[in-house]
Amino acid sequence: MVKLIHTLADHDDDVNCCAFSSSLLATCSLDKTIRLYSLSDFTEVPYSPLKFHTYAVHCCCFSPSGHILASCSTDGTTVLWDVQNGQILAVMEQPSGSPVRVCRFSPDSTCLVSGASDGTVVLWNAQSYKLHRCASVKDGSLVACAFSPPGNLFVTGSSCGDLTVWDDKMRCLHNEKAHDLGITCCDFSSQPVPGGEEGLQFFQLASCGQDCQIKIWVISFIHILGFELKYKSTLTGHCAPVLACAFSHDGQMLVSGSVDKSVIVYDTNTENILHTLTQHTRYVTTCAFAPNILLLATGSMDKTVKIWQFEKETLCQAKIPDQPKQFTENWSEDDVSNWLCTEGLEDLVDIFKMNNIDGRELLNLTKESLADDLKIESLGLRSKVLRKIEELRTKVKTLSSEIPDEFICPITRELMKDPVIASVFGRRRQRHLTPVLLPGKSHGWRSLVGCSPWGC
Repeated sequence: MVKLIHTLADHDDDVNCCAFSSSLLATCSLDKTIRLYSLSDFTEVPYSPLKFHTYAVHCCCFSPSGHILASCSTDGTTVLWDVQNGQILAVMEQPSGSPVRVCRFSPDSTCLVSGASDGTVVLWNAQSYKLHRCASVKDGSLVACAFSPPGNLFVTGSSCGDLTVWDDKMRCLHNEKAHDLGITCCDFSSQPVPGGEEGLQFFQLASCGQDCQIKIWVISFIHILGFELKYKSTLTGHCAPVLACAFSHDGQMLVSGSVDKSVIVYDTNTENILHTLTQHTRYVTTCAFAPNILLLATGSMDKTVKIWQFEKETLCQAKIPDQPKQFTENWSEDDVSNWLCTEGLEDLVDIFKMNNIDGRELLNLTKESLADDLKIESLGLRSKVLRKIEELRTKVKTLSSEIPDEFICPITRELMKDPVIASVFGRRRQRHLTPVLLPGKSHGWRSLVGCSPWGC
């Protein structure tokens, strides 16, 4: 479930972009200003609005540390602001003087990319505030940009519909026609795709455009061979051009905003629509998830920014695995998240996911690891988690004691489903079938016979 908890209506013109840090929300507008709000109560900070730009502000973004805010404008400048006091740290002018449409920090905060209407893309040194490298695309304006989570490359999107992949030396690695009528936004998921091959990292990239579509791409990173970009799927929930898209911090959701005035939230695993939000009265131009809490901000040409809060049930829709059929130690990270929700510990879902806690890790948690590694400060909450984990351990022991040892694999200690005993007499191989006990639905344990070729 998602609910509207606040509406910000301080801008005098269209809202073009919004961005979160861990403690602040930034918004920018055609009215030439950037506004900053505290996430504690959504009040505007004392030094807001930030004023310098002489024309419309198209984009704003926080550095990963949250200490610096970047903004770019039709006036051809990208400005860096100190978010502690609103003071200007640097004014970086696009070499061509062209309107700057998009800006993004690298994951390590050392670089900043700015893209302009004339197709130029500039890589700035975010420490010295000096131009590092410059390049350009063949056609169209640069309107979208996203750094890969490892930070070794970034992707730009143009009004001609091309996705271009660049490395940190501004070499063009790949160009892909993604959207026929032009790209409007793109974003990387910060979480790797599970189940990747050893030595490879896979990340999802979303792009959206004037063709009313959102396309999902998978980028694989190979240290020796470079990278590979593959098209995965298309989301068609909107009936008009899609102007913005963004992944949630845990990679479980994707949000989009459209000319059809709606906001759609997708489940990234199933690609099903979770929520459709229709409270904006004009085009939805921007959307962003908060990094540490379940908040979503959407901005519109109706001059408002709406703040939405997700209930934990949004992340807890899957069923808990049938425990007699699947040992807790075999649970996936999602299974652990679902268990937390069932036990009333949904506030810990994000912490456990960020630390990749699966079933085996869950059973090995201690009061020290909860406090020191997971940084759970509340003594009462730590105690409740430990009690619930101990209940799971007891269930595991009980389940194991009910199964005869001969039906447990001596190597993995898992229940054998199709075991085979093979013995060899000279050249003749003899195979024996061994009965297996599996949990029945209503009559306790039932006996089956397995006959797989070899092993358990």
